[in-house]
Amino acid sequence: MRYLVDFDLFVIGGGSAGVRCARIAAGHGARVGVAEERFWGGTCVNIGCVPKKFMVMAAEYGAGADDARGFGWDIAKRGHDWATLIAAKDKEILRLNGIYRRLLDQAGAKIFDARATFIDEHTLDVGGKRVTAEKIVIATGGHPTRLDIPGAELGIISDDAFYLKEMPKRIATIGSGYIGVEFAGIFAGLGAETHLVYRQPLPLRGFDEDLRGGLAEAMSANGILLHPDTVPTSVVKENGAYHLALSDLSVLEVDLVFFATGRAPNVRGLGLEKIGVETGRLGEILVDQSLATSVPHIYAIGDVTDRLNLTPVATAEGHAVADTLFGNNPRAVSLENVATAVFSIPPIGTVGLTEAEAAQRGPAKIFLTRFTPMRHNISGRARKTLMKLIVDQETDKILGAHMLGEDAPEILQGLAVAMKAGATKADFDRTIGIHPTAAEEFVTLRTQTRVVGEVSSAE
Repeated sequence: MRYLVDFDLFVIGGGSAGVRCARIAAGHGARVGVAEERFWGGTCVNIGCVPKKFMVMAAEYGAGADDARGFGWDIAKRGHDWATLIAAKDKEILRLNGIYRRLLDQAGAKIFDARATFIDEHTLDVGGKRVTAEKIVIATGGHPTRLDIPGAELGIISDDAFYLKEMPKRIATIGSGYIGVEFAGIFAGLGAETHLVYRQPLPLRGFDEDLRGGLAEAMSANGILLHPDTVPTSVVKENGAYHLALSDLSVLEVDLVFFATGRAPNVRGLGLEKIGVETGRLGEILVDQSLATSVPHIYAIGDVTDRLNLTPVATAEGHAVADTLFGNNPRAVSLENVATAVFSIPPIGTVGLTEAEAAQRGPAKIFLTRFTPMRHNISGRARKTLMKLIVDQETDKILGAHMLGEDAPEILQGLAVAMKAGATKADFDRTIGIHPTAAEEFVTLRTQTRVVGEVSSAE
């Protein structure tokens, strides 16, 4: 069928996964088309990781100005100009949009600024034009969701947060995943009265318990008002303010309600049901190890599969599919020991198993340290760094590495390499640290905190 179709590969979605897949496939000589209906670069570049990190940086500058006094600097803070930040952010995002388009152009892919939907297994409607392809990759990502409560439409979602005309003075953020804790840090750091409402006892469900507890303490120290074990029940607008009713019968009066309550795959209206592509309970596209769907020549990559929703995973999957289909290099993407960061204030870096996960597999040794970073011994800021290693008792391999503190994401990237290579605690112990740094603590941890899992034979 190859010579009867318009393209060897058509990619639906121009985010991180789709662009990488299209660009690499075109580089292998395939005839590639790619469609994007909203903006090139997808969520991460436009309304996700990139602009969010700029906003975290903005919040940190305010704290930095305060901390500088301990070092002899007299810096006057005259308030934050939200409009200046948003304008600078928009300018940089526009530049990145252009880079994504140029990468595709230079690779030889044909670009469609349009929505693509299925007509049949090999045929797409692309902005009203009929297009055929031998292979099709779905890379449509996900979208934020609201809670199903009365008045939910009065709140914003993360997409909206990047385009606010001004920053409200009182904000209630609902949800304590990546987005919730990051934006709570942003808003509080820029001077807003910030509430964080979440149904778990601690933020960041699924992360290591020590990290979760440490983050809750740090957020409280940053002035964020935490409402754990609580769910919203309704939102009402009265006299220009929003009244958020909570399950503990309290009511928060705020200027903005921000739903950070999860994301769902972008599959609505694609026409998957007419071609037999199977989806899961939440609409996620089901794939095998090669990222093929239930229709053999149709693949799905990135957040639309709802497996591990991280930008580097999406780009890795896009690259792997392109290499497999057109590069004579069939390969899969391992989701084991994928490092990730939460750009809370302070940030988190983590890779591998949590303590609870390790305990389920068998005996594991825990090494944990908490200390005040050098900077804050002088700044006077009440902030602790937490570092933790989880070690398999039998093999001595590092099963998990976790950090809460400044530069945590930068430090954990290196540890992820070591863990992928199978590093042991002995390897860490033999490594000479860089002094004076926080990172050296990972290679000087000698005192075992506890053993979890089955009872140690040595105890």
